Amino acid sequence: MITRKRVVLGFIGTNLDAAGSLSQPERWESWRPTVSLCQHPDFVVDRIELFTEKAHRALSKTITEDIRTTSPETEVHVHVLGIRDPWDFQDVYEGLFDFASGYDFDPEREDYLVHITTGTHVAQICLFLLTESRRIPGQLLQSEPPRGRKGQTRSSKHPSPGKFSIIDLDLARYDRLATRFAAEHEQAQDFLKDGIATKSATFNLLIEKIETVALRSTEPILLMGPTGAGKSRLAARIFELRQQRCGLNGNFVELNCATLRGDTAASMLFGHKRGAFTGAQNDRPGLLREADKGLLFLDEIGELGADEQAMLLRALEEKSFLPVGSDKPMHSDFQLIAGTNRDLRKSIGSGNFRDDLFSRINLWTFDLPSLADRREDIAPNIEYELAERARTHGHTVTFNKEARDRFLTFAKKVDTPWLGNFRDLNAAVTRMSALAPRGRIRVQEVEEEITRLQANWQRPDEANRANFMDCLNDLLTEQQISTIDPFDRPQLAYTISVIRESRTLSEAGRKLFAVSREKKSKRPNDADRLRKYLAKFGLSFEAIR
Repeated sequence: MITRKRVVLGFIGTNLDAAGSLSQPERWESWRPTVSLCQHPDFVVDRIELFTEKAHRALSKTITEDIRTTSPETEVHVHVLGIRDPWDFQDVYEGLFDFASGYDFDPEREDYLVHITTGTHVAQICLFLLTESRRIPGQLLQSEPPRGRKGQTRSSKHPSPGKFSIIDLDLARYDRLATRFAAEHEQAQDFLKDGIATKSATFNLLIEKIETVALRSTEPILLMGPTGAGKSRLAARIFELRQQRCGLNGNFVELNCATLRGDTAASMLFGHKRGAFTGAQNDRPGLLREADKGLLFLDEIGELGADEQAMLLRALEEKSFLPVGSDKPMHSDFQLIAGTNRDLRKSIGSGNFRDDLFSRINLWTFDLPSLADRREDIAPNIEYELAERARTHGHTVTFNKEARDRFLTFAKKVDTPWLGNFRDLNAAVTRMSALAPRGRIRVQEVEEEITRLQANWQRPDEANRANFMDCLNDLLTEQQISTIDPFDRPQLAYTISVIRESRTLSEAGRKLFAVSREKKSKRPNDADRLRKYLAKFGLSFEAIR
C-alpha cells in the first residue's frame, strides 16, 4: 500500500515567522505559523513549499534551518517568486499561477494543503482562488496561535504549536483573474472540439456546458445522439481534459455495449474467476477494474442486458462489484460516461432498460446534434480532416476552388441526409484525398464521391416514399381528410413523414423550415411554428410519434 505524503504550500510570514530578531534564541518562545506547523506530533509534514521574495532570502534561510531543527523528516523547498508588489493582486496571482502551472502535482500519491495564514491578504486570496479552481489540487489550511497568546507574546514555558484546521472560503474574483479564467475556459472548449472552429451557436453552447460539468463534477455523463455524431471522440477529450485539470490518473477504457453477447458480457465488464464457466482458464480483471481511478466510456449503453445493468448500478453506487464466479467484491473508483443513440425513456417503457439505472446516469445529459443539424460546421470539419490526413500520412491534400465549392454546395443542401454523420464526412474526405492526383482534389473526384454517397444512403424502403400520403390514413379519418384541401394534403403528409424520422419537435422544425429560417434576420422558433401548423389539423407531435 502506498503511503501518501503530506505537502504544505504557503508564504513565509515576514512578520509572524520572523518573531522579532532572528539572531536571538528567544524566537523559539514565539508562535511562528510556518515553523509551528511542523511541531505537531500527530501532523507530520513530509514536504513544505515556501514562497518568498528576493528581499527576504535571509529570513527564508533561517526559517528553513528552524524547520529542519524541529522536524528533520520535513523537506523544505524555497521558491523566490518574481513578485514586485505583494499587495498588487494581478502581480501576485500571476506569480502563483505560473508556479502552479509548472509544478508537478501528484494527487495520487500526495495530499496538498495550502497554508493561508501567512502572506498578505492579497496572497491569501490568490491561493484560495487557485485552489478553488483546482489549479492547485489541494485543500486550504488555517493555523492559529495557542489561546491566550497574541502575535509575538512570549513565554518561558514550553511553547505550544497552536492549532490548525481545514477551512473553506468564499471570496470574489478580480478583473485579470476573470480574464485568465475566461481564457482557460476557451482553451478547454477548443480542446473538446479538437481545435475545430465550429460556427454552430447551439453546438458551441453545448460544448461550453460540457466543459463546465467535466471540470466540476465526477458524476456520470450521458451523451445522446445519432451514430457518428462524435460521442466516442468527445468522451476521450473529456478524459484528457480531466487528466490535465483535475488530476485524473487512471486509464480511459472504452466499450461498445452492442458488441457484448451472452455469457461474455458480464465477464468483459466485471471480470471473472478462473473456472467460473467453460473456457475461463485464467482470472480476468474486467473493464471496470481497468478503469479504476480513470474513466469508463460505455457506448450504446442501451444494449446492456438486464443483469449487467443491475451490476453496473451497484458498481456506480457502491464503487464495488462481484466478478463472475467470485464471492469477494472488487473495488473500482471509476468515472462513467455513457453513450446512446436510443431514446432510453422508451426503452424503460418497453422493459428493456432499468429506470433506476437511467436515473443514476441521467444527472448530466447532453444531446449531440447530427451533422445535418450543423451544416455550418461542415467546412471547418473538412479542413480538420484534411489537416489530420496530412499529419498522419505526411503529405498535404487540398481542393481546387471549383471542387471545394461544388462539394460544399452538395454537403449543405437541405436534402443531403448525412445518415452516417461525421463518419460519412470523414470517409468522403478520405476517399477523395486518396484519389486526388498530385494532392489536388478536382471536380471529377467530387462528382464521383457525391454519386457514391447518394448510393450509400439509398434504403430499400425509399421506393415506397411515393406512397407516403398513406400516413394520413394512420392519423385521420376519411371524414377529417375530406375537410383538408387537396393542395394541403401532400404538404401535411410530408410534414408527418419528417416528424416520424425526427427525435424532437425542434429537429423536425429545423428540417422543414431550413430555407425560410435562413432568410429571416431574427431566427424564428421552429418548434412553435410547427406546433401551430399541426394544431390547424388537430394533430400534435406526440400523437404523430
